[in-house]
Amino acid sequence: MTILTFQATSPSREAEPGRIPEQRRPERRTSVEPVEGASPLRRELAHLLFDQDDRNRVHGSWRQLLATEEFRHRAGLSPGDRTALAYERLRSVNTRVDSPLDLAGDARLLSALHEWVGVADGGVCTLASIHYNLFLGSLLDHQNGAGGRDLSEFTSMRSTGTFLCTELDHGNDAPALRTTAVLDPETGGFILHTPTPGAQKFMPNTSLAGGPKSAVVAARLVIDGEDQGVFLFLTRLSDENGHLPGIHVRKLPDRTGTPVDHCLTAFEHVRLPREALLEAAHGRLDGEGRLHSEVGSTRKRFLRSVGRVTAGKLCMSAGTLGMSRAALAIAVRHAHSRYISGPKLGERVPLAAHRSHHGRLLHGLATAYAMTFLHRTTVSRWMEHTPQERADVERLIAIAKGWITWQARALTTEARERCGAQGFFPANGISELTQNIEGGITAEGDNLVIWVKAGSEMLFGQDMERRARPLTPPADMSLTSLPFLRDLLTEVVALWQSRARTALRQGPKGDPLGRWNEASGPALEMVSAYAGLKAADAFIEAVAQAESDATRTLLEELCRLFLLRQIEGHTGDLLAEGHLTADHVRMLPYLVNGVIAGLAPHMMALVDAFDLPSEFLGAIPIAADRRLGDGADEWARPARVWE
Repeated sequence: MTILTFQATSPSREAEPGRIPEQRRPERRTSVEPVEGASPLRRELAHLLFDQDDRNRVHGSWRQLLATEEFRHRAGLSPGDRTALAYERLRSVNTRVDSPLDLAGDARLLSALHEWVGVADGGVCTLASIHYNLFLGSLLDHQNGAGGRDLSEFTSMRSTGTFLCTELDHGNDAPALRTTAVLDPETGGFILHTPTPGAQKFMPNTSLAGGPKSAVVAARLVIDGEDQGVFLFLTRLSDENGHLPGIHVRKLPDRTGTPVDHCLTAFEHVRLPREALLEAAHGRLDGEGRLHSEVGSTRKRFLRSVGRVTAGKLCMSAGTLGMSRAALAIAVRHAHSRYISGPKLGERVPLAAHRSHHGRLLHGLATAYAMTFLHRTTVSRWMEHTPQERADVERLIAIAKGWITWQARALTTEARERCGAQGFFPANGISELTQNIEGGITAEGDNLVIWVKAGSEMLFGQDMERRARPLTPPADMSLTSLPFLRDLLTEVVALWQSRARTALRQGPKGDPLGRWNEASGPALEMVSAYAGLKAADAFIEAVAQAESDATRTLLEELCRLFLLRQIEGHTGDLLAEGHLTADHVRMLPYLVNGVIAGLAPHMMALVDAFDLPSEFLGAIPIAADRRLGDGADEWARPARVWE
């Protein structure tokens, strides 16, 4: 493989207006030389990252949004102005959609929308998730949705859709929500009511920002005084003249991240027509007002009603995934264009030349590739699953959502730090991403809560599929072997599963919560390791799909780095259980260092494969070899200070 070296000097800055001249401009050099011929490599990597032959259909339109002037950063906007802009951009998204209903029904296309728009505007990411997935998706998922309603006002966005489930007193325990919808036997309709302050709907975007709103409201269906469980009700909230009678909305204080019009919403004996109830197999009313359901449990009826939350987990994962990739792309470009003093007098080297700098970014890149491949695999499982597989796939989605969003926060924080003080400024495209990722961590199920649920299910109903113990003794196995590293991670999952089951059995008798408290720690460790294992499996599968030797070799090295990091914190357990030798443990840090050294020249190709439009990157100063303060027009002086 041939190597392309840097020019002896970087592009001259003396010709740029408004720059303080440096006392010395010595020769610049770098020990991280980008690989020649990276364009074919970048193209194949992007092909593998972005759904391969389905790439243009799934990602093309959304990627182009980032190239438009409309999605550029705008400085100096108030929170209210930014919220209004988010709704304007959401309508722009809608103009690019052939069929909003088809979008709501296509988890791959819907996830990709979040993956791209979240990079430029976290508010649009939030609004799109609510309107397309939770609102339109819920209408589609119920039998009287598309076939029994005229949805044109929502597909045209004459009325924006929102979703009201969480209450002030009921978040993670949403099945216990208190909002009621009482069947009125005289009219056949319903009376929607908020009975207590704690039953106010918490955080839906129900203000008058963005124009008229309609909502799908989760409420307890009450018939003849009997609670039938939670169902969804289509409810008009506002029109051109304001909120409708009985709809009470209070704006919540500004939160961290990109502003959205989050509110508290209450209903005061709001009358709804008979067709407001969203019906499906979990519940239908006959002409006499009797409920017929194929689901006996009220809890299961709730889960069926809010089933769109599962697709929402895929959307939240995708949004944070795109944000973390963008953060890494910006940080890697900055690392190659930001020069600092070198070890010799008068020498200047890029940040990327330092192992302490590029090593952290490469660990982030390895994780970002693993996150992407895991997300692609998880979306495919969801779209192709059978009814018998649904529970397993929903658990995988929950585990992937927690892992991807938590990793995204860590990667974005690291990337911001690697950009120094320049990274603090929103104009440089990175500082707000971590705050926006926080929303994804909490939305559609708090990560810790959904992992606790997944952990309990894995303890009772899912045994790890471990390969038979190899005939080759561990001493003869190499830490460079992807299958060996993968098997080690499987052993880690099985070990924590065994510990959790033992802790559960030995917990206090007659105290279910006490027993679970004993088991929850190791159960969560099991889930974390399992998430890494599923990401590794998706990564290894992507390696096998590479066509060129160069791409396959690069992905193997990146996957190796990812797997080494995954087992790094478990070497003591693996050594104690006889899966590793002392020499393996001693060798591991040196092996990691060597893999990083080999990958360092490929950092630019790896982030170029993230396929961010040049127009988007060119508008971000530190991603385009510029800095805030470089331009003469950024100074409020008629002449240069240094002339």
